[in-house]
Amino acid sequence: MSFSLGIVGLPNVGKSTLFNALLKNTQAEASNYPFCTIDPNVGIVDVPDERLNKLAAIDSPKKIIPTAIEFCDIAGLVKGAHKGEGLGNAFLSHIAEVKAILHVVRLFDDGNVTHVDGSIDPVRDAETIETELLLRDLSVAESSLSKATKQARSGDKEWIQKRELLTKITENLEKNVPLRTVTFEEEESELLNDYTFLTLKPILYVLNVSEKQLASGVDFPLKPFIPISAKVEADLASFTDEEATEYLKEYNLTESGLVRLIKKSYELLDLITFLTSGPEESRAWTVKRGAKAPEAAGVIHSDFEKNFIRAEVISFDDYVALGGEKGAKEAGVMRVEGKDYTVRDGDVMHFLAG
Repeated sequence: MSFSLGIVGLPNVGKSTLFNALLKNTQAEASNYPFCTIDPNVGIVDVPDERLNKLAAIDSPKKIIPTAIEFCDIAGLVKGAHKGEGLGNAFLSHIAEVKAILHVVRLFDDGNVTHVDGSIDPVRDAETIETELLLRDLSVAESSLSKATKQARSGDKEWIQKRELLTKITENLEKNVPLRTVTFEEEESELLNDYTFLTLKPILYVLNVSEKQLASGVDFPLKPFIPISAKVEADLASFTDEEATEYLKEYNLTESGLVRLIKKSYELLDLITFLTSGPEESRAWTVKRGAKAPEAAGVIHSDFEKNFIRAEVISFDDYVALGGEKGAKEAGVMRVEGKDYTVRDGDVMHFLAG
């Protein structure tokens, strides 16, 4: 399963700069002109997890392997994108491929960096992008509703349900209500899987701020948001760990903006981590919140899911407190769980398959 986030926003707000910082390279072109990114740049980024080092301190593995998520740097959208303005149709289709959206909004003011609308207005800019996503979804909903209405005349139950769902969706979009804020029943959510609506995707606003704004703090009417200073992140890249810790204290921070962003992105996708550890490797694995034990086993190998027998589970805190698997077993805190077990964040797991 792919866990991907699309970095979107107007041209020249800092999307490619952010992407490069996440990957600690210059894979994505960052230039002072619109549409310097056309095809999406894709990069895999490790998810920081302090728990891995604690497991490794106990098991002395040959390798430590963090879990990862995927970031896609999608070209800048402009007003009229849903009509194809600025290569908009292609860019909107790229957003359809990701699971969640990181919407980069420019708050910093720099006369040397042009703004596509000629002035800095973060709320206006955010609403421009949201409107384009809404209008694209409305177009999809209206055409899908037309088809569902025709098909429902046959009396087919599923098409009647789709017609009702698409009517509800269209009515909300016409009122400028993004679908992520609409409540859907379980049956409706299953039917939604047949469509790709952009405003249904979870969103995090990434505020590209100046050093001064980062130090003083910023507020933003659209939630959730996270402020990041490209200048501060660039400085941190050249510091030792000790220097970085001291530097971050100046901004009342304990972690870099990139670390905070990666962790927030992980939360945005509603993901959790389970762990495996032993002499070969200490490793983090990703599943959706609510995943059952066989699904987690399948992340390691598809055969483990098909032939799942049981899972041996130790909470991370118990594993560390008791010095690993042996101590946890002796203390009687290792649990044996079956197919209906819901995996918890931080579970240290061992799977048995037939």
